[in-house]
Amino acid sequence: MNREEVTLTKFVVVGISVRTTNQNHQSQEDIAKLWEVFFRNAYIQQLMPNKVSNDIYCIYTDYESGYTGEYTTVLGYKVSSVEGIPTNLGLTFKEIPESKYYKYLSEGELPYAVGKTWAHIWQSNIKRRYLADFDIYGEESKDPKNAKITTYLSI
Repeated sequence: MNREEVTLTKFVVVGISVRTTNQNHQSQEDIAKLWEVFFRNAYIQQLMPNKVSNDIYCIYTDYESGYTGEYTTVLGYKVSSVEGIPTNLGLTFKEIPESKYYKYLSEGELPYAVGKTWAHIWQSNIKRRYLADFDIYGEESKDPKNAKITTYLSI
């Protein structure tokens, strides 16, 4: 699987989150529910004034250990500022520090295309930082039968 090494500057994502694990496929269930809540709750649209774009970030962070331990998934938008975003809605504010990443492109049917990328990563011997990894669902991800999603793996 092709990858490119990139360095990203720090940024902030605001959204909703869940604590999960890959054990017994728990993350598949938890993250699917998180997506449902994300699209069902209009309050997330209150981020509109500060959103950098309509790209949806799915971040995997706060790892307990490697990819088999618990971690937090945050689903939200990259924002230019947290100023004015309500703090009483239970939103998660996550700052992603500057870091080097491997950048992957997943292409095909959702969610299988992304799952294939993560399966490749988990089976590899890449030395990971387990800082914050994430998928970006942009314009090219809107067709679930033929989507393109970018995955960033902290190294």
